[in-house]
Amino acid sequence: MSRAFVLGNGQSRSRLEINRLVGKGKIYACNAVYRTFAPDYLVAVDPKMVHEIVGSNYHLDGQVWTNYNKAYDKYVGLHYFSPNKGWSSGPTALMLATQHNHEEIYILGFDYKGLENGTKVNNIFAGTPNYKQKEDRATYYGNWSRQTNTCIKKNSTVRYIRVIEDKSSFIPDNLLGLDNLTHITVEDFRKKFSL
Repeated sequence: MSRAFVLGNGQSRSRLEINRLVGKGKIYACNAVYRTFAPDYLVAVDPKMVHEIVGSNYHLDGQVWTNYNKAYDKYVGLHYFSPNKGWSSGPTALMLATQHNHEEIYILGFDYKGLENGTKVNNIFAGTPNYKQKEDRATYYGNWSRQTNTCIKKNSTVRYIRVIEDKSSFIPDNLLGLDNLTHITVEDFRKKFSL
């Protein structure tokens, strides 16, 4: 079975050693993940992140996907989405994994809701360059969950499994009741893959 892992950067992912997923399926990740780990596919749609990634020369050895921007004309080695859906990095990475025809896709670190009752930024890279500060207000998750829902509903033959912190974790209403999406806890995920 063809399997993929799509890594968002929500805090729920911090309990996992993502390097232990190597060899268990293709790994798609977003933005600053490249600072500590080289996924099979790195997705970044924010121009500031793309400039940072290119500035590190990561794109010369790693596969980096983004939306075309005239400011990138001087760069070689970037891969461009066509068409550009205008989505955020996480759902765009999910779309890319889906387009690569994986039958089973695990979604990690897609927490949607902010910390502290949804008010504070929920991102493991908060407080680092090109990210909000840890005490900043969380971005509303509506676009992220809508884009995720669109991808999952359009690809009914793909089995999506979202990994959540625990059974009380937040699940947006539009990610409930989808026949091809289930939710499992981080603990169950770790057991399944012997992590």
